[in-house]
Amino acid sequence: MTALFRKLFPAMNHRLNIRFEQLELATEKLLRAAEALGARSHEVPAAGQWSAAHVVHHLLVAEQGIEQYIQQKLLQEEGLRKVSLKGRLRALLLRILLRVPGLKFRAPQRLAQLSPAEGAGIPPMSELRQQWASSRRTLEQLLNEYPSRLMSKAIFKHPRVGMLTIQQTLDFMLDHVLHHQQQLTRISKSLPPVSMPA
Repeated sequence: MTALFRKLFPAMNHRLNIRFEQLELATEKLLRAAEALGARSHEVPAAGQWSAAHVVHHLLVAEQGIEQYIQQKLLQEEGLRKVSLKGRLRALLLRILLRVPGLKFRAPQRLAQLSPAEGAGIPPMSELRQQWASSRRTLEQLLNEYPSRLMSKAIFKHPRVGMLTIQQTLDFMLDHVLHHQQQLTRISKSLPPVSMPA
């Protein structure tokens, strides 16, 4: 019975599972911080800046894009190559830079095009949470079914550092959420105080 269960519901690789759990915790913390702003989650601190909801939307769209890319690459398994030492060093540098407080990055053009300008058209936080939960279940299934023989192969092309393994991709996804958590904290502090009724 156990063998059949494992065949039907394969367990996620332990290293991937740890990274996935860290990603889940970081995402939940970010969502709660955005939701704590209530209706102000869609307010921008100043013209040309992002709202908290914009940050959440950006992360959601980025994650969905990563999932789609990986699923496409898995269909081309024979063409997958190992990540070079240079690629590993670039991935490490990316991790470090994403953790530097206050350091800003311009969103890749393709991703920026998917983000509504000035936050217009961004769904309510409840809907963003629901979409992200659905996307995360898709990611969890992808990781549960991820072939162990491909763990060292390049599976996702980051726009700045090139090809990453699945572990490096999850590291990037986690660091990306943590990077924007810092931005969300800055947004919360920058919003004008709520005016009290007279």
